[in-house]
Amino acid sequence: MRVISAIAVSSTLVLLALCSLVFAQPRPLPVYVVIVHPANPAVSVERKFLEDAFLKKITRWPDDQTIRPVDLPSSSPVRRRFTEEVLERTLESVKSYWQQRIFSGRDVPPPELDTDDDVVSYVRKHDGAVGYVYAHADVSGLKTMGIR
Repeated sequence: MRVISAIAVSSTLVLLALCSLVFAQPRPLPVYVVIVHPANPAVSVERKFLEDAFLKKITRWPDDQTIRPVDLPSSSPVRRRFTEEVLERTLESVKSYWQQRIFSGRDVPPPELDTDDDVVSYVRKHDGAVGYVYAHADVSGLKTMGIR
């Protein structure tokens, strides 16, 4: 009887240890796609160009059209991943960047829209618009852009 109890306790402890490993692993952030207005002639873009566009360090596409970046809310995991991979910054450092720009009167951040659908609608309505959405979002009628 003691052997069975010892095996049961040992098995339970091993199971708990395995569960803690599985649940302790950080979950990967969702994959995103960059979307642009369908009239945009570009097929792909340099990561640095997108970074500068979203930080408004540049304001024109190569065809001289005004760049209109749009963000998801800072609570969005898609925005976190985009910010880390494309802007190569944390959300906190981007917030600080915009606070300084606003305080100095130099610029305001891109609009923040609540959902992927809102970003898709914005990009569809505005020539020169660029945004990013969850990879499984419905982006029909828009152009997805590769990042080099």
